[in-house]
Amino acid sequence: MKLTLKDGKIIEFSEKLTAGDAAKSISEGLYRNALCVRVDGQLKDLSYTLDKDCVFEVVTFDDEDGKAVYRHTTAHVLAQAVKSIYPTVKLAIGPSIENGFYYDFDFVSKLGTEDLEKIEAEMNKIIKANLPIERSVLSKKEAAKAFKEFGEDYKLELVNDLPDGSEVTVYKQGDFVEMCRGPHLPSTGKIKAFKLVSLAGAYWKGSEKNKMLTRIYGTAFLKKADLDEYLTALEEAKRRDHNKLGRELGIFMTDENIGQGLPLLMPKGAKILQILQRFVEDEEEKRGYLLTKTPLMAKNNLYKISGHWYHYKDKMFILGNEETDDEVFALRPMTCPFQYSIYNNGLKSYRDLPKRYAETATLFRNEASGEMHGLIRVRQFTLSDGHIICTPEQLEPEFKGVMDLIYFLLRSMGLTEGVSFRFSKYDPNDKEKYINDPVAWERSQAILKSIIDNMGIEYEEAVGEAAFYGPKLDIQYKNVHGKEDTIITVQIDFALAEKFGMSYIDENGEKKLPYIIHRSSIGCYERTLAMLIEKYAGALPLWMCPEHARVMSLTDRTIEKVKELQLRLNAAGIRTAIDVRNEKIGYKIREGQMEKIPYMLVIGDKEAESGVVSVRSRNDGDLGVMTVEEFIALAGKKISERDCK
Repeated sequence: MKLTLKDGKIIEFSEKLTAGDAAKSISEGLYRNALCVRVDGQLKDLSYTLDKDCVFEVVTFDDEDGKAVYRHTTAHVLAQAVKSIYPTVKLAIGPSIENGFYYDFDFVSKLGTEDLEKIEAEMNKIIKANLPIERSVLSKKEAAKAFKEFGEDYKLELVNDLPDGSEVTVYKQGDFVEMCRGPHLPSTGKIKAFKLVSLAGAYWKGSEKNKMLTRIYGTAFLKKADLDEYLTALEEAKRRDHNKLGRELGIFMTDENIGQGLPLLMPKGAKILQILQRFVEDEEEKRGYLLTKTPLMAKNNLYKISGHWYHYKDKMFILGNEETDDEVFALRPMTCPFQYSIYNNGLKSYRDLPKRYAETATLFRNEASGEMHGLIRVRQFTLSDGHIICTPEQLEPEFKGVMDLIYFLLRSMGLTEGVSFRFSKYDPNDKEKYINDPVAWERSQAILKSIIDNMGIEYEEAVGEAAFYGPKLDIQYKNVHGKEDTIITVQIDFALAEKFGMSYIDENGEKKLPYIIHRSSIGCYERTLAMLIEKYAGALPLWMCPEHARVMSLTDRTIEKVKELQLRLNAAGIRTAIDVRNEKIGYKIREGQMEKIPYMLVIGDKEAESGVVSVRSRNDGDLGVMTVEEFIALAGKKISERDCK
């Protein structure tokens, strides 16, 4: 029997043996670090029997699959520990995830974060016992009988969902038996460092129609030092989490009577969005965009023409009943068909193109309640939306112009670090999700690939992530928790111009279909605000702060001077508030620091008499005494230059 190793080397054995013994024959050190193996590309346990020629690779924690197996086994240890402490609990599922694992449980009584320490102690006992982890295979009937006897309703449901004749893999460690396809570590003692980090609610099978379960999140590493480093980073992420920080700073709030995914922007948050919106709209105007303002809803006829009614209906808020109402409306999930109607108002010549339409659009998408998260994923949001209608010759330069605008805006906000690109393509096997025109898909994808390759953009390809009407370039950004979100998209549309009868007269007097670029410039304003809060830990760059400066009175005698200075600074374009409460100045300053105010100006009797102010900077501390003119020059320069430091 011949085993071909990763480096091409071939080793031979005269008889069958386990994968673990094969790893040991290669190197004792490799065997000690082995978590599982790959046999002809398939992950297998170290106990797997090798009995024929194959490609063989030992998997360690350095491999992403190795991390997943290690953490999945830790999830099983968690389930065993919980079952030991809470015998009445019912087990659901417990996969590995990026940087960790979770397990979903159905508890009789509520679990609190204070219980995690007790569960960790039980997990450590199981790990110290170094229980062998043994794999076996049952028939569907045998598995159903076993899990019914165990009283594991969720496992039984999973077994019953399998096709008749299926085999069910189970793993046993001590007296604990778990349904799982594996692979797993050879024993519980292989786990060296772990931590349970949080609790959350999760619907069974992800459906809000099912019961809400308790999800326990955890993480695991080979070395305690690596675990400690990760936990430190996790604490920093929590400190920066926009969902917590944004509420504490009075930027946004939610109200259960209003609903999930419908955040309320408070005065500070609304001001930040106004600043960003004015900035974006002014910049778009400089670049030749024409501003539109279109309705928040339309008859379903419009969405039937565009195809959204057939490909996107489950994400839309429908107003009316098709079977009983003469007219059915829907809140708009995008502005595309509205701006196409504007384009169609009057015949266009090639000399009129490109037409660049832009709109700060309020949009609505019926996201599942379990998907809602702060300002990142919401049901009503504001998008810097836009469409460019152009000739084939204009397509590439217009696309480059869009990317130049996006880069400019990201640089201005200090958000270029951590950005990546994804070339999102259609899935030819998904006939429901996409317009069924393979030739058009291949042509438009080739065009987009050529453009982004010519621009030197590095990207990953993702099949099945395209819009239903065309491929797109997605700009991705990771939040503080490491989760990647799409923040901006640029799409090439091959279908909707024809659907809406859009055309132009070319230089030969012939009617032609234009190309369409769908684009956003700053993305969803709410999501961008969330990223800014996390990026700057709430201390936004001066130019986008809702409050540039706060003037404080040292005594009641200087209140009028404080009010005069507020008027003068506001007139100079420096957004200023005042604090004339009868409180100690140290208290006022500490409160300003907690609110991340960029500049705090103090006026006492001495400053009032001399016509100066005492200035404290959020970043640089005490700046000493300045004239009002000097402070206006200092702050004004940073604001005009959009300094993000």
